[in-house]
Amino acid sequence: MACKDVLVTRRLVSIAPALRRALVRNRFDTDTLLDALGPEVHAALGRNEPVPVRLASRSHGDLGVLIRLFLLADDVPRADAVRALAPLEVTDATDAGLLEPGADGAVRAALDLRPVDLGHGTRWIFSDLDGALRPHTTTKDHVLGVGHASLSLLRATPTTRTTSLLDLGTGSGIQALHGADCADTVTGTDLNERAIDLARATAAVNQVEIELLTGSWFDPVDGRTFARIVANPPFVVGDPRVRHTYRDSGLDLDGASELVVRQALDHLAPGGTAVLLASWVHVAGEDWRARIASWLPAHGVDAWVVQRDVADPALYVGTWMRDGGLDPRDPQSAERATDWLTHLADSNVEGVGFGFVYLRRTDAATDLLAEDLTHGFDDPLGDEALAYFERLAWLREHDVLSCRFGVDPHTALERVYLPGAEGWDQKAVRVHRGNGPRWQHDIDDLVAALLAGMSGPSMVLEELIELLALAHGEDVTELTESAVPLVHSLVRHGLVLPA
Repeated sequence: MACKDVLVTRRLVSIAPALRRALVRNRFDTDTLLDALGPEVHAALGRNEPVPVRLASRSHGDLGVLIRLFLLADDVPRADAVRALAPLEVTDATDAGLLEPGADGAVRAALDLRPVDLGHGTRWIFSDLDGALRPHTTTKDHVLGVGHASLSLLRATPTTRTTSLLDLGTGSGIQALHGADCADTVTGTDLNERAIDLARATAAVNQVEIELLTGSWFDPVDGRTFARIVANPPFVVGDPRVRHTYRDSGLDLDGASELVVRQALDHLAPGGTAVLLASWVHVAGEDWRARIASWLPAHGVDAWVVQRDVADPALYVGTWMRDGGLDPRDPQSAERATDWLTHLADSNVEGVGFGFVYLRRTDAATDLLAEDLTHGFDDPLGDEALAYFERLAWLREHDVLSCRFGVDPHTALERVYLPGAEGWDQKAVRVHRGNGPRWQHDIDDLVAALLAGMSGPSMVLEELIELLALAHGEDVTELTESAVPLVHSLVRHGLVLPA
């Protein structure tokens, strides 16, 4: 890194205390912004529609200046910036790389700075401008701001107290900042030195202690283990070239996701958990679950893989082309898209899956559950993942036939009828959870009767099965062979719980 860049970084950290006082004084926080702009205008801000926001900001004094400066990337009169940023001097903010000269003596933001509520009140995040509201070139070392992927990972990360947390590929530092609210110590790593610089400034303005290390993948923490690992790696599926460090790994296809899954296990303390954003290819003639299973060792990890979406190659390439600011109608961009799609076709890729990989280090044989969870749900997955691992550990240690169970209060029984020749014909019976990931299982009337038997003073499962077999004229051995794996599945998903 050039000496000038180092100096600018140190200045950005040095202005953090004065900048924080200005942000707090003007209540540049998520709640105030929503109140000041109103829900409709705030929604327009989320859609990158500046005019309604610009008009609304004019009646909010210094807060309005900060809105135009940092959220709209507008040029603002220098005198307005001086007043809104006090006690931070505009000259110091410019020297530190936060501001830059605009037109006709005005100033404007040189970096993105925005408030985010990470669950424990407002935090502020530094990143590079994304060009959504003001044309801006996306450089190779571009540091991504608060995007959909990072927010998804936030909601997917457990929030229980832990001792140590590693944020692999910290970027602007948003995951590390979130982790600081629940971990005793937080370490962030990134290959991109500019990302480390902005993460350091993010930590400073939020008065949070984060250890930040520069290096490739897990190299900076070689030999160290952590109680929790979070990672939003450059998981874009493509050829092994790096055009933007925040999304391209230099590894072919889903090689980045494979590397992180494999190596995370070496850096998890016993009982430690990891939550990773990842992508995996769907190859013709290959089960995507088997592909992920090949990334895991035969012993020592419980894994829960949640596939949230699958995109066909054309949609996938088009989405990431637009993300990089490329116009698919431009000849150069069209050539890039042609090369990308050809590479996927040559690799027999039929689709690209995206989702979360949860890992827990154990001393038992590896257990993997990889499943689709593409329907909508509101509850965050992080704490559900920890509960899943606890239920799995319980199943590993108990013979379900000798245990009593109860149906979770959030579990509902649903019967679907369609018109038939003699009235209503039952077509489906299912149970589903009304909270969490809202799992559902198709069952039959016999299983519904089994679950009904778990209500109230419950017998052990073996006795319930015997009673059910006698009442319905079923073979008890066959019924047991089908009931045990079903109960295991229902316990995994939390529809049925140990009594």
